[in-house]
Amino acid sequence: MTPPLGFRFAATYAGIRKTAQDDLALMVSERPAAAAAVFTSNLVKAAPLTVSASYLAQSKGVARAIVANAGNANCATPNGVRVARATARAAAAALGVREREVLLASTGVIGVPLDERRIVDALPKLVAALAPEGFDAAARAILTTDTIPKTASAEVRLQGGTVRIAGMAKGAGMIHPLMATMLSFLFTDADLRPAELKPMLAAAVERSFNRISVDGDTSTNDTVYLIANGASGVRPLSKERARVEEALLQVAEQLAVAIVRDGEGARKLLTIAVEGASSDRAAATLARAIANSPLVKTALAGADPNWGRILSAAGNSGVAFDPAKVDLDWNGVRVCRRGTAADFSEDEVKRSLEERESVLRFAIRGKGKGRARFWTCDLTEEYIRINASYRT
Repeated sequence: MTPPLGFRFAATYAGIRKTAQDDLALMVSERPAAAAAVFTSNLVKAAPLTVSASYLAQSKGVARAIVANAGNANCATPNGVRVARATARAAAAALGVREREVLLASTGVIGVPLDERRIVDALPKLVAALAPEGFDAAARAILTTDTIPKTASAEVRLQGGTVRIAGMAKGAGMIHPLMATMLSFLFTDADLRPAELKPMLAAAVERSFNRISVDGDTSTNDTVYLIANGASGVRPLSKERARVEEALLQVAEQLAVAIVRDGEGARKLLTIAVEGASSDRAAATLARAIANSPLVKTALAGADPNWGRILSAAGNSGVAFDPAKVDLDWNGVRVCRRGTAADFSEDEVKRSLEERESVLRFAIRGKGKGRARFWTCDLTEEYIRINASYRT
């Protein structure tokens, strides 16, 4: 994949992980770039998030680099802020930029102090290795329990020329972003201002990363950055902005679905489509409740067409609806009509649920126009095994 113009990337092993696998990534814009961020809604926030938020405020949305590490969350430790600032300061010195132009992200174990020297000592090597071709290496360096790297890209042809968008993400467990452990870095060479990026990123996150769940846990480290450096020389016209926003959503959605598909211990992906709710927000809340239900997720794991679990989960969402107006379809097969069982073949639905991907349609009859899509995965014994021994 060819990344957007004007960005360089590098990765190395800094000794943060227990195993000798790249655990530190550096991502740099060759020119000052507009930047926006969305951070976790968890009350407990890791030091890289609070420090980066302060830097973005100081720089008024201008950034030059992202330093991301895996293997340690740099969260809930006495030296967390010091380590974060030392990382930014060292990266800024090595790159010849301002400290406040360096953004940070970390993922890994919470509560274990991080030795800042491991990062600081590795930065000169990273700077020397920076290249556009380092994108994939950086995407691998940020992984933890992920089994595969997650990348996506798009191009948009505008009146002034072509702009490119590319993104990487990591995440497999502790996934329930309410902006999981989840990181995503999005880059574009379009000429956009910080004030334009903020709503653009917020809208994309709401319809992608905020619509996925693996286990219902919102991490202390969830971070999404969007960096726009204008290296293409193309500034989208106001009438073209929607096309750029749609391409950004496309990239974010691909990354979000890839996270769920790679969920810890997951074997199956479930797309939940809610229709007929009183609003899009209500639809999303219903979908989230269904996606987070352990009973729904284990039914998916066992290919059990137990639609009653779905209706029950929706009823616990806090959204008002009439159960007697609910229709449910598993993979295109009617299983519930007007809140009661439909005449269907359990064997047929069971066979469909044994496939790698399934679709659940939850429709409320009436005049409601609210819609939402949400993605989740099955819950298996492997998820328990992975998380029961995460630190040991």
